[in-house]
Order: sequence, then C-alpha cells, then structure tokens
Amino acid sequence: MYNKGLYSDWVPKPVQLLLIVLLLAVVMPLGGVYTGNISYLVSGTGAMTEYFMWANYATTIGMGACMPIVLRMKMRFKVRDKMVTLLVLLGLLSYINATTLQPMIFVFSSLLIGFMKMMVTIELFLPLMMMIGNRGMFYGVFYTFVLVMNQVAVYYSAEFALLYNWQQFYILTSVLCFILGLIHWIFMHDKYFALKVPLHYIDWLSIILFISAFMFSAYVYSFGRQQDWLNSKNIISASIAAFVSFALLTIRQLTLKRPYLSFKIFTRNNVLHGLFMLFWLGMFLGTATLQNTFAVGVLGYDLLTNAWLSMLMIPGIIVAGAIAIFWFKKEKPLKMYIFSGFSAMMGYVIIMYFSMVLEFNYDNWYLPMFLKGYGMCSLFISVWFYTLDKLEMNDMLAAIGLVLVWRTFLAVGIFSAIYSWFQYHFQVIAIGDLAVYMDGMTVSPQNVAANMKAIQLNAIIIASKKIFGYIILAGFGVLLYVITHHFGAKRFKYFRFVRVLGGKSVIARRRLRERKKLLEEIKDAAGPAM
Repeated sequence: MYNKGLYSDWVPKPVQLLLIVLLLAVVMPLGGVYTGNISYLVSGTGAMTEYFMWANYATTIGMGACMPIVLRMKMRFKVRDKMVTLLVLLGLLSYINATTLQPMIFVFSSLLIGFMKMMVTIELFLPLMMMIGNRGMFYGVFYTFVLVMNQVAVYYSAEFALLYNWQQFYILTSVLCFILGLIHWIFMHDKYFALKVPLHYIDWLSIILFISAFMFSAYVYSFGRQQDWLNSKNIISASIAAFVSFALLTIRQLTLKRPYLSFKIFTRNNVLHGLFMLFWLGMFLGTATLQNTFAVGVLGYDLLTNAWLSMLMIPGIIVAGAIAIFWFKKEKPLKMYIFSGFSAMMGYVIIMYFSMVLEFNYDNWYLPMFLKGYGMCSLFISVWFYTLDKLEMNDMLAAIGLVLVWRTFLAVGIFSAIYSWFQYHFQVIAIGDLAVYMDGMTVSPQNVAANMKAIQLNAIIIASKKIFGYIILAGFGVLLYVITHHFGAKRFKYFRFVRVLGGKSVIARRRLRERKKLLEEIKDAAGPAM
C-alpha cells in the first residue's frame, strides 16, 4: 500500500503540523559550522578560519548534489525508515563535530549534513504544499520560517559558545536529532510514498564530479586571500581541478541515457534572467564580510553582540514574507515586489556607506538590518519563484542543484572573495595616503605609535566605504535592469473581437478559467518536488 502523507492515520492533524514545524526548526538551520561560532571554533581547534569557511560552503554543495536525486530516494524507501535513519545520522555527524579538533572533519561532515538535510526537507514540502495550496504563498511561508530560524541559530550558537563552549551547541543539535528520530519512529507510517523505484539508475560518478568541481571552487574562494591567489600553487591546482571536474561532468551528462543534470532549462528566458538577478543578490549578501569587519574590527563588538545583529533582520524577514503571501494570493505581477527587494538592499548599502564612522551608535543598526532582512527574504522568494516558473518537473529537478549552488554558494562566494581582496588592497592604499600626516607636522614622530591604532581603523573604514560606493553604483544599474525587464508580461497586446452571439463569450471565459485553474494545479504540484 502507498501513503502520500507522513504520519499514521490515527495522528491528529494539529499534531502532524506541530511535528513538521519541529522538524523544520531543527533540520533547516542544521550545518557543519555556524557563522556565529566560527571564531570560537578557530580558537578552540587552533585551525585557520578558512577551513570553516570551506565547511560552510560544503553544506550548500551537499544540498545541491542531493537535489537531482531526492525524488528517486523518496520513492525508493519507506518514509519512516528513511526519516529515522537520516535523523540518527545527522545527530551522529553533529556529535562527531562536537568531539573533533580536525578542521577537515568539519569540511566532510558539513558536506554529508547538507546532502542528508535535503533528503529530509523534501519530505516536508508535500504536506506543507497541500495545506497552503499555492506555490508562491508556500515560498512566502517556507522561506520566512527558514530564514528566521537561520538567524536564531546564528545567535544561539554564539551564546552557547560564550556561556559554555562551542561543543555544547553541537551536542544540543545532536540530542534534538535523536529525540526527533525517536518521535518519528512512533508517529510515522511504515508505507511507501508511491511505486518503488530502483536506485541503480542514479549515476554516482556524476555526483562525485559535481561535488569535486564545487568543493575545489570553494577551496579557491576560502583560501585565495590567505595564499595570495594565483601566486599559490595550491590555488592554481584547485582551479584547474575544478574546471576539469566540471568539464567531465558536462561531457558525461551529454552521453548518458538518464543524465544526473539537465542543461535544457538554461535556454529558458526566465531562468537566465533569474540567474542574473541571483548573481547580483550575491553582491549584496556578500557585504556580510564588510559588516563583520566594521562591527568587530572597528567598533569592537564582542562576538555575541555581533551575532545579535542577525536577529535584527527578523522583523524585515517577517514583513517580506507577509507581503509575499498577500502578493501571490492577489496574483500581482512580480516586478514591483522584486524591485522593492533590491531597493531595500540598496537602502541598506547606502546607509552603511554614510554610517561608517568611529562614532557609530548601536541604535543606528535597526534600520539597515531591517532593510537587509526584507531585501534578502523578498528576493529569495520572488526571484526563486520567477526562475523556476513554468518549468517541467523533470527538467526542474535535473537542474535545481546547479541553481541552488549558484544562488547560495557561487554568487555569494565570488563577491565575498572579491570584497576580501579589495578591502586588503584599498586598506594598503589608505595607509599610504594617511602617511602624509606623519611628516612631523600634523603627527610628530613621538606620537606616531600612539596614533597608529586610529590610523589603522580609519584605513579599514576608508577601504570599506570605497567598496560600498562601488556596490551602490552597480546597484543603481541592477535597479534600472529590474524596472525595465518585462518579467514574462506580453510586450504588445492586440485587441481581439469575441463573438457574443449564442452565448459564446460566456463559454470562452469559462474555458479560460478552467484552463487557468488546471495550469495552477500543475504548477503547484511541481513546487513540492523542488
């Protein structure tokens, strides 16, 4: 027998919803590392920060690698067996992270956590989608909840590390995974979702090539500045390995009968424009490195205070989600909603540009972080919806891994690496410019040492303001692009005369309504598979 639900029939619907929410709250923020406690990991393990940046990227790569096969894995195993096994394995990986001091273990465990996490979350899409019924509204609810939980996880990982030590948060997540596994062994049904399908059609070599290509790329992004980019043999070798792996992956997909990835959707107009917008979203999200440098390096915030800044984004995230639900319910065009998201990001960047001074007050963070939260959530929802709109389910699943990695890893990683390099470069130039004041007139040789810290801080501010200035200039170009893009609307409309004799206009309108309803049902059915 088959059962498309998650839980046994005797479990009340409110209890089922509560269990789904608990799963989302624990599994979605789960990762090998958390940005809130990376500094504590560095001090506790003695490893370089770059290893944990690499591990952070690995979680996203693991999710992208799993995406093309999640539907086949969903139909191969019984729901209870798969969910309980995955939750136990996630708990074990978190426990391994809590007890190790080797940074490479964090990298590999993060990759596995991302891979397994995607198998768990795909099980939650169908029941949530059935309850909400509209793909756009589903994105509004889902992304709002996930982004809020991610900010909460960032803060509490820092708080646990400060009050106890960095291992305790991993132990907590491990225990929560074990408890959820036990609960779902009791409440879940022991049936298949649909017709059982074999696993031997999965091309595991393609998965290895996919992981290899992007893990080598993540190594380049993480260690590039530390090893001076192309002056390092390791960086050159990793770049070549990433290129060769992706080339072999592409060639293999063109020769397989059942390819792991499909490149057909990248000829679609909305997919190309969506990827373009996701790339510029990465430009705005990459400013997190600049913000952390300013907050910790210049203003002197402790790590817990810096982590609290992520919590200030939650009101903006909630507002963006509420507007998204209203927007999709009324079936309004996406253009102005996407424009509002990029405008909010521009507002955040402009405020940060003018606020970068040594006298910056903590109360001044509320507005820019609200705008950043609104912009991030609204663009995650709207641009993702537009990119995957009107795609066939098979094509969408076969390419969604690449789109996911592009959005969360490649775009953000590229700009983060660029900002890190330019910040160092501009800082050196700024110190050279400030050296004109050390000529014995403005600052005497005896006072140079006393003023060195102020000179260094001002150099950091000058470098950050330069980068924010260039982001503002590029951001105006992005706003111009968004306001002039058609977003699928017809550019030219022709008047048609409808015959009204014999009630044919009524029949025509009825057919249009039925066709629209059918298309919506097909579109909604594709959403959960994503």
